[in-house]
Amino acid sequence: MNGRLFESVKRNGFRKWYERQLLSSHAHMVLAFLSMIALVGSMEAQRQAEDLTQLVDVLFVLLCALIGLWALRRYLFLLTQAEETANQASCPDCGDYGRFRPVCERVQAIDVCCRKCSRHWVITTPK
Repeated sequence: MNGRLFESVKRNGFRKWYERQLLSSHAHMVLAFLSMIALVGSMEAQRQAEDLTQLVDVLFVLLCALIGLWALRRYLFLLTQAEETANQASCPDCGDYGRFRPVCERVQAIDVCCRKCSRHWVITTPK
């Protein structure tokens, strides 16, 4: 994650990175919601099915549940990552939000420099 954050902020800027993280996380939330609707539909179909089709419907129930859990987990991870990073994006001196350039990357952190006042600080990245 650290290398992707560093490269993405360097290429597109922090605000674009943050916007993309939020859009990606919310797309996963929509996927989780749709998979839960499919799960309910599969459970209803399984209840009314017989023999081999019932087995197929059970597989669909399991598949929908797994996709939903994965999407929900991914949604929470991306949203938490974006928020934890955004909470550190204000310059400690001038208070300018999100206007920094990445200087170098470390393990679980990146060094950044404010574009307005040239203050250096460290943004730690979530694990």
